[in-house]
Formats: sequence, structure tokens, C-alpha cells
Amino acid sequence: MEKLYADRSGTKSDLEKYAASAALKNAEASAKHIHDRGNMAVGDVRVVNPTVTRISLARKVPNATISSCLDISRWEMVDAKTKEPVPLPTNRLTQYVIVSTVEKWPQGWRVIRDEPQGKSC
Repeated sequence: MEKLYADRSGTKSDLEKYAASAALKNAEASAKHIHDRGNMAVGDVRVVNPTVTRISLARKVPNATISSCLDISRWEMVDAKTKEPVPLPTNRLTQYVIVSTVEKWPQGWRVIRDEPQGKSC
């Protein structure tokens, strides 16, 4: 995600190695929206305390649900040309719970759905 949001061309992320289905489409659409507005995100994102809350390995396509704290407090939105910070709402969550569904594909595990829970962690 960091690479996708920081690269306005959208060619350097390799996100398809880690995400698929709705998660990939939503990430690409979100990054495009930000880039179309002349912005980009720089810095880093941390996934804190990932916890498997459900796992189904006996299925044809094994999957799991993971609850994590997504920390975007060190991720900054900037103007792509000037690199100046873009003002953001002061009440936005910068550390929040996210529930992800992953599937085991032949090439490895892929995130297929990310669902921010709208609450801080």
C-alpha cells in the first residue's frame, strides 16, 4: 500500500502479489482518487498486533480472518508536485482496528478483503 500511494504512476507497487479481489480493486481505486487530486502519501504504515480470529484450512481455498491495528500516524498526505503537506481532518483516526480476510492461493496468501472497523486501537 505504501508504494501504491506514493507512486502516482501506479506501476511500482506489486500489490497484486499481496492482495486480490475486492481488497486489490479498492486499494487501486483509493490510490487513483488520491493521485487524481494531485496528492500522494509518503511515510510508513504499521500493522500492529495481528491476531487470527478465524481460520479454515480444510476448505478448497483455505482462508483466515485477521484482526489488526493499522497505524497510519507516520503516513503523510502531500501535494505530489510541491511535497507540501495536505491538510486533513483533525478528527481522523490514525490508529484503527481493521479486519482482513486472506486466502491461500497457489502463489501464497492474498488479502481479499479489508474492513476498517471505525474504532481506534
